[in-house]
Amino acid sequence: MDNFQFYSPTEFVFGKETENESGRLVKKYGGSKVLIHYGGGSAVKSGLLDRVKASLEKEGIGYVLLGGVKPNPRDTKIYEGIELCRKENVDFILCVGGGSVIDSAKGIAIGVLYDGDFWDFYGTGKKVERALPIGTVLTIAAAGSEGSPGSVVTKEEGMLKRDVGSDLLRPKFSILNPELTETLPAYQTACGATDIMAHVFERYFTNTEEVEISDRLCEAVLMTMIKETPRAIADPHNYQARANIMWAGTVAHNDIVGVGRSQDWNSHGIEHELSGLYDCAHGAGLAVIMPSWMEFVYKHNIMRFAQMAVRIWGCPMNFENPEETALKGIACFRRFLHDIGMPINFEELGAKEEDIPVLVEKFGLGDGKTGGFVPLSSDDVAEIYRIAVKASI
Repeated sequence: MDNFQFYSPTEFVFGKETENESGRLVKKYGGSKVLIHYGGGSAVKSGLLDRVKASLEKEGIGYVLLGGVKPNPRDTKIYEGIELCRKENVDFILCVGGGSVIDSAKGIAIGVLYDGDFWDFYGTGKKVERALPIGTVLTIAAAGSEGSPGSVVTKEEGMLKRDVGSDLLRPKFSILNPELTETLPAYQTACGATDIMAHVFERYFTNTEEVEISDRLCEAVLMTMIKETPRAIADPHNYQARANIMWAGTVAHNDIVGVGRSQDWNSHGIEHELSGLYDCAHGAGLAVIMPSWMEFVYKHNIMRFAQMAVRIWGCPMNFENPEETALKGIACFRRFLHDIGMPINFEELGAKEEDIPVLVEKFGLGDGKTGGFVPLSSDDVAEIYRIAVKASI
């Protein structure tokens, strides 16, 4: 196990009707004028936005509203939010929504206190020095942004999808009420589940040895998702299934399962170009890319993939031919994704094989390589896309 520092200061308030705690928590963390940032009309139609506003009003906290965040959140909405926050002297951002809303809010939080363009920080490694505090009322279990230091947004000019990370972007608090996810369509539930599983797999495939404790934590989260996702899809009002998925989403991405070990993240980077170009759901893109990445890299450490197959998917171990076991585990993952309604290849996602050169160019490696479990060149990335073109169960 490697040396590590683990820092996860977000206060999580979990359970039924906890959105009514919004005002108290904003006040606790020093907010006096709030931007309520949200997505589409579901927060309005469901009455959630009214409950959040009433909670703020009860504490005497003023607020302004900015809705309309789209999946794969856009820089144009962030610029709008920055301008509004400065005009209204906002000192706290409250997100009502899922990962896209939270990631958008994090971009606003950076930009309000920065003299330049907030985009300067995305995909550049530039250090965030200041940011407005944020809190969240989560409505979909997926991205893990409610407990992570990261933000991923899309620049409309060129449709570039890039990320930034800073502990200053960790929410001060996150309200997690599983009931708020019960109205999600099955497809969105499955996309969220795929994202959660991908966050764990990005950490599970490591070159660090002797990481049994975090291996077992990763496996527990993944096995929970395998059990609970079909239950939540079959019965959207299964509170306990929704509760387990929601907490799994947070645990999967606040890095508790990833400390002390090298991580990969190439699947996420490769997928970002798909959702950047085609505006598809991030989870759907990951369903196409991650098993294809596995097929490309598994020979680097066949026994780790065999471990996945045995421990997570319950495959029998073939000690005479561990490669067979490893491949069965990858096949089980792809079949699971198919069975919960996810696309598994380019055609089902709506992507085009002829766009692979464009995707590789946007990925931006040039003649270099990107590190991870297996360092990848541009040619390697192209081959992973080609595997994804012809993938089947």
